[in-house]
Amino acid sequence: MTAKDREVEEAHLSNNINAAGQAGSGCETELNMSSGGVAKDHGRNWGWMLSGTICLNILILGCALVSGTAHNSINISSSDLQVFLIILLLLTSIWMIYYAAYTARQENAVMYKDGHAGPVWLKGGLVVFGLLGIIMDIFKIASYAGYLHCDSAVKVAFPVVQLVFILVQTYFLSIHAKDCVQLQRNITRCGLMLTLSTNLVLWMTVVTEESIHQTTVPDYPSNITKHSARSEYIQKASYGSDKCTCSHTSCSIFKEAYYYLYPFIIEYSLFASAMAYVMWKNVGRVADEHHHHKIKFRLRDVFLSPVAGVLLVVAGLATFIVYEMEMKKDNSANKDKVLMMHFVMNIVIVTLMSVTTVIGCVIHKVDHRPHVSEKNPTRSLDVGLLVGASLGQFIISYFTIVAMVATGAKGYLDRLNLAWAILMVIQLGLQNFFIIEGLHREPYHEVQPITVVANPYVLQPNKELSSLEGLDMDTKPSPVLAEHILHGHTAEHRPKLSWKRWVLKEVCVFLLLANVILWIMPAFGARPQFDHTTETDFYKFNVWATVVNVGLPFGIFYRMHSVASLFEVFLTS
Repeated sequence: MTAKDREVEEAHLSNNINAAGQAGSGCETELNMSSGGVAKDHGRNWGWMLSGTICLNILILGCALVSGTAHNSINISSSDLQVFLIILLLLTSIWMIYYAAYTARQENAVMYKDGHAGPVWLKGGLVVFGLLGIIMDIFKIASYAGYLHCDSAVKVAFPVVQLVFILVQTYFLSIHAKDCVQLQRNITRCGLMLTLSTNLVLWMTVVTEESIHQTTVPDYPSNITKHSARSEYIQKASYGSDKCTCSHTSCSIFKEAYYYLYPFIIEYSLFASAMAYVMWKNVGRVADEHHHHKIKFRLRDVFLSPVAGVLLVVAGLATFIVYEMEMKKDNSANKDKVLMMHFVMNIVIVTLMSVTTVIGCVIHKVDHRPHVSEKNPTRSLDVGLLVGASLGQFIISYFTIVAMVATGAKGYLDRLNLAWAILMVIQLGLQNFFIIEGLHREPYHEVQPITVVANPYVLQPNKELSSLEGLDMDTKPSPVLAEHILHGHTAEHRPKLSWKRWVLKEVCVFLLLANVILWIMPAFGARPQFDHTTETDFYKFNVWATVVNVGLPFGIFYRMHSVASLFEVFLTS
């Protein structure tokens, strides 16, 4: 073998060794990337499992304590529950302060934002409900302070801590609702689940107090007059009893006032829970902000539905006020007439909503807007909450239908109650379909306005270049041209609203206002389920009270969540 052949063979051998080495290093790199991905998925799954376990344990413990305080026979006082809530509120507030401080100091803590999470209207609702919740806590502090000389100081400490918690949480969610956290993911997941569970336990507590306060116990042989379970709750808490009396004369006024603010703190807790859940889903997520379209709110495109909706709200408020005033009287001779008026008003509202929703569903059917393809946790949560919350009203309606049919619906009140329950089932199904379909449609795109400014020095077709010779360019232009220069000629090429978009917007506004009045009436005390005694006699009080007190809070939340979802559909239509 010659020297030249030997060199060629060595070169081939060297190339083969280098190629093998590069292939080996490539395999090693792929192996490292694969192992890194597996480790990342393992850490994410571990964080989800740990945070979910924390949330589940807090919720079960809170549910046990809340249920114990709701019954006089169980030896768990309201102070025990409030101590537990104080601990939760303090821990959650400390974590939120730590999160805000940490993300402010670290540059890459939040690299992405979810454009769909925490819209302006949701943050606005959170702030409004939070402010009303703070007012409720102030009233509670003023009322409970009158019993400090003979009762536990925990009852004053709890509203103070809750007031601070509302301030911290409102700031936290207003600033960080869109965050997609990339650092300390497991700690963030656990903190957000702590926030979620704290708000849900707070919601359970307030809903239980409100249910006890609104539930009317039927007459028994041992008592002569009908009494409200609200007095039982107040006596159990040692407020207003002979053992502990208020040290100032304003206790009863504050006590009456803060009960009317309970619906707002209930909605605040649910709003905060939903926003915390979306943040939890967005931890570690790489969000694509390019698909989020900025949509402007314009009410000038609709006219008929706001007028009709406002009239419906005013009529509903008028009948609700009359209904409440008559039902608070001990021996009202007009009770059946007022109940009939309340049933008829609700039947009219639900019927109009059903007809309007059918029109909206037909427009969705003929509308050829594409469905959204991207996955979004906010939309998934909206749909889940909408369907889940509607189950509460479905349960009450079907229990009513069974009771009315089984008893024969003999009186006119029974027939009206049966008609209301059937129409409610139809309306809930139609509205769920309309909202879910609207949330899954792509928004309409508008052409941006084009501004055209007239040029005073452009050559006119009928003028020659020679005619401009010797013209002083500093000469003042004509008034018409000056007006064009100063103000410009704006041609807004915004297309006229199509009839399909116009009908959709009208449907959304009317349904939104109708859901508002259907939220107001049960949230502020309307309980025809107990004022009309057919269901109570059929199912017996304990069973029927359980059905109503479990289902109605979800039904009330369904109406408020429908308002938010309909507003979202209105914006995209």
